Amino acid sequence: MANQQINSGNPRVDLEYRRKKNAEEMRYQVVSFTLMIFLTLVAFAAVAIEGFTAWFTVPFIILLAFVQVVFQLFYFMHMSHKGHEAPSLFLFSGLGFGLVMVLAFMTIVWW
Repeated sequence: MANQQINSGNPRVDLEYRRKKNAEEMRYQVVSFTLMIFLTLVAFAAVAIEGFTAWFTVPFIILLAFVQVVFQLFYFMHMSHKGHEAPSLFLFSGLGFGLVMVLAFMTIVWW
C-alpha cells in the first residue's frame, strides 16, 4: 500500500513521471555524496591543521560524523520516503536506548 504508483492510464505519462522522479532522486544522492566527501575532507583538514587543539577537533569530528549519518539514513537508505515509518521507529528507538545505556554507564563510571 505504501508503494502505490501513480497510474494515469497513459503509459507515456507514467513513464515520464517515473523518469522525472528517478532523476530527482539521483540528483539528491549525488549532492549528498558530494557533501559527504567534502565533510570527510574537512575532518581530515581539522586533524591535519596543528593550530586546532583536541578540545576542538574531537567534538568537531563527532559533529561531522553525525551529519554524515543523517545523510546516509535519509538519502542513501531512503528513510525520507513514505512507507519507512516502522524501520525509522525501530532505528531511532534503538538509538535512544543505546544513548541511555551509554549515559548510564558513564554515570556509573564517573561517580
